[in-house]
Amino acid sequence: MTGHNSDAAVGGIAADRLRSIIERVERLEEERKALQGDIKDIFSEAKSAGFDVKVIKQIIRIRKQEPADVEEQETLLDVYRRALGM
Repeated sequence: MTGHNSDAAVGGIAADRLRSIIERVERLEEERKALQGDIKDIFSEAKSAGFDVKVIKQIIRIRKQEPADVEEQETLLDVYRRALGM
């Protein structure tokens, strides 16, 4: 049998479906790399403008959290600082 039948199941696996899934993930990984490069460029821009990148990243992490969780963490941080005399 010559030729390539991409619709055929090979070893019980739908080859076209598998190829499609893999190629979609590969495209998304490439997009993620490009986005990570864009984010890095923005942080470089922030640093050039005199902003502290570590603090910006911390703010971004905080903004992803629920407000109640942030408040609880800030309260505990304050309690711990006072306990240490800071």
